[in-house]
Amino acid sequence: MGWSDLYLIDQCTFGIYSDVFLVTKSIYSRGRLNSYEIKDNQGSSDAGRLFCFGLGFSASYLAERLLSKGWYVSGTSRDNEWQGTALPKSPYLFDGTRPTSEISAAISCATHLLITIPPQLSGDVVLRNFSEEIAKARHLKWIGYISSTGVYGDAQGEWVDETSPLRGVTDLNRRRIEVESSWLKIGKDYGLPVMIFRCVGIYGQDRNLLVSVKQGRARRIDKPGLVFSRIHAEDLALTLEASIQKPMPGEIYNVSDDYPCPPAEAVEYACNLLGTQPPPLVPYEKADLSSTARGFYKTNKRISNKKIKEVLGVKLKYPDFRSGLDALLKEFDRGS
Repeated sequence: MGWSDLYLIDQCTFGIYSDVFLVTKSIYSRGRLNSYEIKDNQGSSDAGRLFCFGLGFSASYLAERLLSKGWYVSGTSRDNEWQGTALPKSPYLFDGTRPTSEISAAISCATHLLITIPPQLSGDVVLRNFSEEIAKARHLKWIGYISSTGVYGDAQGEWVDETSPLRGVTDLNRRRIEVESSWLKIGKDYGLPVMIFRCVGIYGQDRNLLVSVKQGRARRIDKPGLVFSRIHAEDLALTLEASIQKPMPGEIYNVSDDYPCPPAEAVEYACNLLGTQPPPLVPYEKADLSSTARGFYKTNKRISNKKIKEVLGVKLKYPDFRSGLDALLKEFDRGS
C-alpha cells in the first residue's frame, strides 16, 4: 500500500498541527496538475485532520476529496518508494510490526481515522500496536474500518444486506470477522465513533479491467449462475465522506454498485471498449487459478447497497461497471 500519489507533510506538537505543507503529485495520474505543487496550508480551525493506516489506492481517492476542502491528510506506507523523488519528506513508515512515536503523535492529533490495512495472520496490526493511543485520542469524530463483503461467505446468488449472517469461507475473511468485532468493541468500550465499511471489489485508475485486457491478464471464467459486485474507488470515497458528514457509531455499511453480474460479462465489455477479441471462455473446473483467485469463485452473492443510499444519502457516480469503465476509458486513452 505505497503512498505514490499524494503526501501531507505535518508536524504535530501538543495536539495540534503546525508547519503543514500540502504536496500533490499530478493529482495523481488521475489529475489536474502536471508537476509537484508545494504550498503552505495552515488551513482553517475547522479543517478536519484525517490519518490513514494504509494510505494507498483506495484511501487516496478520499484524501483527494478532503484535501480540496482544506483538510489535513497524512498516513502510513509500508515502504520507501518515494525515496529519490522530488518530495521533501516521507510519509509515516509502518510495516505492521514497529510502532513509532510519530504515528502515536499523529493519532493524538487526528479528528478522523481510516484503516485500510487488511488483517494479518497475527490479527489487526493497527489495534495490536496502537489500541491504547486510539482509546485515549481526544479529538476523534470518526473511525472508518474498510472490510470486505467476503465476510458473508456464500449466499448461493441471493441478496445479502448488513444483517445477513457472517459465513466467511476463507481464513482471511474469518479474520476479517474477528477484526470487525474488535473495532466495534473498542468503539463501544471507549465511546469511539467506529463504523465498518464492507466493500466489494474496488476498481479505479490503473486498477481495472481495461488494464487487465491491455496487459493480456484478463480471463473469462465460466461458472453458471455466479455473479460479482464491484465499486468504483470514487464511489467508495463518496460513501466514506457521506459517513464522515453523518457519523453513526457502531453502524456497518455495504459498499457496492447497483449491478452484480457474471464476471465474464464485464470482461467482454472491457474488450469491446478496446476493440479487442475477448479471451476464450474457460470452464471454472478447468481454469488454472491461484488459491486466492479460486476463493473469489467459491462464493456467490448479490450485495445490497440500499443502506448507504437511504441512510447516508449516497448517489453513486458509477452505478454499474459500464459507466465506470466508460469513464476510465477516457483516462486510459490519454495515458496510452
